Amino acid sequence: MEFRSLVSLALVFAIVIPVPAQQKQQPPAKLTLEMIMQGPRFSGYTPSSLRWSGDSQRVYFQWKRYTDPIAAPFDTYVVNRDGTNLAKLTEQELRLAPPVSCNYDDSFKRCVYTQAGDLWLYDFSTDKAKRLTATSDIEIQPRFLPGGKAIAYQRSNNLFVHSLEDGSIEQLTDIRTGRPSPEEEEPTKDPKKELTSQEFLKQEEKELLAIVKQRAALREENRARRLRENPRKPFYLQPRTIPTNLRLTGDRNFIIAVMADQPEGSKNTIVPNYITEAAYTEDLPARNNVGDVQGRSRLMVINTKTGETKPVDLPLGEKPKPVSVFNLVLSDDNNKVAFLLRSSDNKDLWRMALDPATGKARILTHDHDDAWIGGPGIFRLGFLGDNVYYQSEVTGFSHLYLQPFAAGEAKALTSGNYEVTNVELSRDKKLFYLTTSEGSPYERHLYAFDHAAGTKAKVTTAPGEHNVTLSPDENWLADIYSFTTKPDEVYIGERKSGAKLLQVTTSPSPEFLARKWTEPTLVEIPARDGKKIPGNLLKPANARKGGPAVVFVHGAGYLQNVHKWWTNYFREYMFHHILTAAGYTVLDIDYRASSGYGRDWRTGIYRFMGGKDLEDHLDAAKWLATAHSVNPKKIGIYGGSYGGFITLMALFTSPDTFAAGAALRPVTDWAHYNHGYTSNILNEPQKDPEAYRKSSPIYHAQGLKSALLICHGMVDINVHYQDSVRLAQRLIELGKDNWELASYPVEDHGFVEPASWTDEYRRIFKLFEKNLK
Repeated sequence: MEFRSLVSLALVFAIVIPVPAQQKQQPPAKLTLEMIMQGPRFSGYTPSSLRWSGDSQRVYFQWKRYTDPIAAPFDTYVVNRDGTNLAKLTEQELRLAPPVSCNYDDSFKRCVYTQAGDLWLYDFSTDKAKRLTATSDIEIQPRFLPGGKAIAYQRSNNLFVHSLEDGSIEQLTDIRTGRPSPEEEEPTKDPKKELTSQEFLKQEEKELLAIVKQRAALREENRARRLRENPRKPFYLQPRTIPTNLRLTGDRNFIIAVMADQPEGSKNTIVPNYITEAAYTEDLPARNNVGDVQGRSRLMVINTKTGETKPVDLPLGEKPKPVSVFNLVLSDDNNKVAFLLRSSDNKDLWRMALDPATGKARILTHDHDDAWIGGPGIFRLGFLGDNVYYQSEVTGFSHLYLQPFAAGEAKALTSGNYEVTNVELSRDKKLFYLTTSEGSPYERHLYAFDHAAGTKAKVTTAPGEHNVTLSPDENWLADIYSFTTKPDEVYIGERKSGAKLLQVTTSPSPEFLARKWTEPTLVEIPARDGKKIPGNLLKPANARKGGPAVVFVHGAGYLQNVHKWWTNYFREYMFHHILTAAGYTVLDIDYRASSGYGRDWRTGIYRFMGGKDLEDHLDAAKWLATAHSVNPKKIGIYGGSYGGFITLMALFTSPDTFAAGAALRPVTDWAHYNHGYTSNILNEPQKDPEAYRKSSPIYHAQGLKSALLICHGMVDINVHYQDSVRLAQRLIELGKDNWELASYPVEDHGFVEPASWTDEYRRIFKLFEKNLK
């Protein structure tokens, strides 16, 4: 999003949706699994990546029509701001359209980006794109240098500067792989050191034979000439090390390099792929497991004149934790440098300042969390004049802070029991545009915050979620907006009080639009520890006392599903309509570890997944029986990924609560999952084995009593199919006979094929019909 104008008054927008002419309509056909499992070919594809033309007349975005194949890539569309001339760009038009992402110059009139590995320049004053390079090498990370007369970019591990005035290109680093040749190595003489036999023979040969002495002198002369012509010393990368980010300081004397050291000795998993064009089984590369050796990143300063390098000196004490670098940022003039450090145990985050001339860093702020550092925007860092801005959960909710770069205390710009989920600085730097949950954890709205005056104005008002992009002249806005029962669409309108937003896309199929979709009732369920658990409740039209119920468990990775916008679980949402039509009450909750509710809720599962998060589901099941008179013996549970994990933990450790459960692509043993997610919550298995054993369903499988369905894609490179295979073997060894495993040979973690989705949910529906009625 790009913003720059001061908003002093709240802007009230009405959503205007085109209404077709009145005609007699036939009632929609009965909702079926085959229908809803078409996914976006039924409910529509979500538009994304809004951007404006330079003259503020047109909006570009990525989109697909509901008739487009699921596997097809998204196309680029353009529409006039009055909603006319919606069209898909041709391949030639696409090459000249505004890029999805790019780096702007100081005036925001030009931006530079890469396309197919080459550098391109987009001029917003003419709305034209220009190709700057056409090479077989791949250029990455282009950035305007201060003043806008040159661009810095990376190619083949080195930093180059491309002049926009004369087209010249200058290489500022000499980073190489391999080892230096003997000619490149500097001769060293230590008179006190005894010569080796080889060194003695070499010295004697040069003194004895004139031709050898002449050749040695010529080699030294050539070396000295090369040094005079190019005094920059080459830097040879260590094996398994690559430069991932090279940033040039404003005086062009130094380059700040982020060096990534790849792990050595770590073993990656493989996933067999059985359905291939070659008809032979192929191995898909996957990931390593939690606790395996992980890569690290570090900072180094390179002198552009001499090529000399020095590691950055980090003031972290005598016994510092292993750390990695995140988010290297420079001020507008490239003379101030800041970066983030995160400890390898995930419990500490430092915001640092760097003096490139000395290579010394100093601490700006330090956050510590006994569980793990996290929350929305936690790795955000930027410059505002002589200050840095960042987000922190230090108060229990993620908020925006401003701190002097030189020295001084941080100032909280936002506060309260809500979260800031996105931050954009306006072009004139007078405003922060904040997306927050202020007012309700179930909505996301845009606010314009004047950081000097400390005043904030609400920009959007329609209930739901708003993702706004302002036009370059800031008189118009484009908004990807959705409500609980209405999928995401693109809306455009003037940025003024009382303006109407015009819907310019219609994503779902006519069959979807012909139906009346039910808005779930937002509920708050009392938990055993006195907290309130947010939930979505759907009830049958003629709910009866003693009827059955189903609890759906959303996935994790820090996710929220109780809200007033279109859900990522749209297939499940539509499936729940089929369940309610069949007489089921359906509930899903934002259990402990869900996003949107602050730090304590986020970290409520530390060292025990399947603890408070499972208790929330057990309390929800009890609440269904007491508050809504469902039959406590006829409650089912299902979910995918983390939802599949919770389903297993529920059936294994509280076997009398749920009569049946469907665990889809479940984690069965956390020691077999990835490092980044799992080590946050459970530490590492070799260091905290107790946390893993009590949190992994495979250790509790003996408790299974109720009917269990396991569904898993066989080419799942996230939660591996091996998880379900190992659990199946465990259940066989335990003599359990009330379970079954459905395998899907061509599906990854997120299913794609409608036939697979349909088969999976037909089995889930059959499971509930058999065991809950």
